[in-house]
Amino acid sequence: MTRESSIILAPMAALYGAITETRLALYRRGILKTAELKAPVISVGNITTGGTGKTPLVEFIARTAAADGHNVCILTRGYGRENPEQRVLVSDGHTVMANARSAGDEPRLLSENLLGIAAVISDANRFAAGQWAIAELGSEVFILDDGFQHLQLARNLNVATIDATNPWGAGHLLPRGRLRESRRGLSRADCIVITRADQVEDLDSIILEIRKVTGDRPLFISSMRVRALSQLDKNSIQPGGLAVGTQVATFSAIGNQRSFKTLLQKQGYDVVAVSEFPDHHRYAQRDVKNIIQEAKAAGAKALITTAKDAVKLRELSFELPCYVLEIELCLEEDAAFVAMIRAAIALFRTPV
Repeated sequence: MTRESSIILAPMAALYGAITETRLALYRRGILKTAELKAPVISVGNITTGGTGKTPLVEFIARTAAADGHNVCILTRGYGRENPEQRVLVSDGHTVMANARSAGDEPRLLSENLLGIAAVISDANRFAAGQWAIAELGSEVFILDDGFQHLQLARNLNVATIDATNPWGAGHLLPRGRLRESRRGLSRADCIVITRADQVEDLDSIILEIRKVTGDRPLFISSMRVRALSQLDKNSIQPGGLAVGTQVATFSAIGNQRSFKTLLQKQGYDVVAVSEFPDHHRYAQRDVKNIIQEAKAAGAKALITTAKDAVKLRELSFELPCYVLEIELCLEEDAAFVAMIRAAIALFRTPV
């Protein structure tokens, strides 16, 4: 963003900030009410827009709760989907029931990764969706995806993620920057998880800034690691490697493009062309045509994209082999974090 654009957007950011602060104050004073589900809710969210690595954290929490024998359900808004006001049962925990277009790319990805582990529902009204899941699916534990600002639903554990590669969203509120609310909002979090910590040199300064707001609240450090590199076909992702050192072209429609490229380079791939699209972009065959043209012109022998993008690509045709980078969260002191999850569930008391 140019300096001129930043100045022009400053009044809009100020207005956005005033509206946000007013809304938060109304909830603090009880004028706007918070609804409680008759089951524990663990919220994962952030104070910036774009990818902060919360989806792998949601998956981590779901696996943890399910491993303890709980019937888990993920509640998400489902950004970028068709008919966003409709409720979509993406997965009942046993069968994936909706595609990325109707469910949203992240809910579809979660439903595939957590098949047999957790149900997934896309619904703007997370409270109503939770009530339905309790009655129809027997859900016992809920994970509220991207829920830090969704104050309509009470939660028993409030987790905020901070992306180490862009912790403060350029330092300004929307639309001037990427902050959804001021840093003071972190005071609502029960714990903080710093993501992509391995991709920055000065982690201490980020921790210091977080501590100014959150004090001695639990803070966890995490990084992303590659789980697999698989080949995309028409119907699924198939196992299949790609030799290290291969010249590749990448394409993605995610919130943090730089992190994706960094991960690939750490794996030893020679990234010769990069195509970037807005977060949640819906791909058409013409997009693939342009990607392949640029890839071939740069000498790429294969394409690599993200797992979030892959759920939207299976109906499209590729002239070059297309591989999918699957990642997972690597959490330091994971035992302490797991203990917080278990405590939130165990200490839950059903609302009267």
